[in-house]
Amino acid sequence: MLNFENHPDLVEPLSMEALEARLREVGETRYHHRHPFQLMLQNGELDKRQVQAWALNRYYYQAMIPIKDASLMARLDDPELRRIWRSRLVDHDGEKAGEGGIERWLKLTDGLGLDRDMVMSTRAILPATRFAVEAYTHFVRDRTLLEAIASSLTELFSPMVIGQRVRGMLEHYDFVSRETLAYFEPRLTQAPRDAEMALHYVKRHAHRADQQQAVIDALRFKCSVLWAMLDALQHAYVLPGQVPPGAWGGGSGRENDSQNEGAQRP
Repeated sequence: MLNFENHPDLVEPLSMEALEARLREVGETRYHHRHPFQLMLQNGELDKRQVQAWALNRYYYQAMIPIKDASLMARLDDPELRRIWRSRLVDHDGEKAGEGGIERWLKLTDGLGLDRDMVMSTRAILPATRFAVEAYTHFVRDRTLLEAIASSLTELFSPMVIGQRVRGMLEHYDFVSRETLAYFEPRLTQAPRDAEMALHYVKRHAHRADQQQAVIDALRFKCSVLWAMLDALQHAYVLPGQVPPGAWGGGSGRENDSQNEGAQRP
């Protein structure tokens, strides 16, 4: 049996092949494809309210991706690298209104019966969602460029989850369709392209043991961000089912109650 991640901090630098293998090992052990909420989502074990909660909270992550990427781009002094990284902003923001990944995610929340204004306001997301996403944006803004780019390497593993998620949701949930889930199809090509670029950068610039350890730790951090977001959903909407005040479905006052009623309109 493989003994994953039984490694002390690096003292001697790894070869580029060994570094990539170590990064893929982090994904195998820490990426959220193993999280109970993700497994329930793709296996049809959630009800519509729980799927709505997932889509609502995940919107904040999607909406912050171009902000995160813009802060990273501002630190790139290589015009060619800026041009390459700019494609990530276009993927999410689109070239014009009504295009891009964020708009496609809003079509998902529309299709699930969530009020668009409520979703876009992000007022009703879980506190832990906000903390996790903002921790990620601050990490990218404040840490070294090498760490910031390495943190995006979760895209090495996302196509695996996307395929399982889409197949499972289409099979098990009669309230979604291929049109509802249209966000995910472009990501099957965008994510590998972006991951290849980030991996190439990391392998070119992480030569010392301390740099390579920072890269590994950055990927671990990003995996923890995604895991923490699903932990929050599991705790609030599955078991023990404790929705915090102010979050969607929490009944924390007149404003939130009216939002929830609007959010669940058919």
